[in-house]
Amino acid sequence: MIRVLIVDDEDTVRLLYQKVLESYGWTVQSVAHAEEAIEIVQQESFDVIVLDIEMPDINGLELLPRLREITPDTRIILNTAYSVYKTDFHSWFADDYLVKSSDLTELKQKIEELVGS
Repeated sequence: MIRVLIVDDEDTVRLLYQKVLESYGWTVQSVAHAEEAIEIVQQESFDVIVLDIEMPDINGLELLPRLREITPDTRIILNTAYSVYKTDFHSWFADDYLVKSSDLTELKQKIEELVGS
């Protein structure tokens, strides 16, 4: 079973992603803040982290290396409404980069691709 952590400050995005990804039989947890993400990955393991970039406390590009340090084998997908970050050097440390969409088909495919299912 695939375990996914959603890190996004928008309640509606977290709810949508959680409901859709759970419908595939996956275990999904979600958090709204970077500090919550750090706490949870120190306690639990995930196959994939779906990480927003624009967040109020610590942005996803700053959080990414901290998550890599804690859980180096977990796949991380940057998921943002802004395509401009794709060329940012810091985004290259992610396993993939997706622009947010209400159609989660591409996200589902990327997760399956990254975990090899």
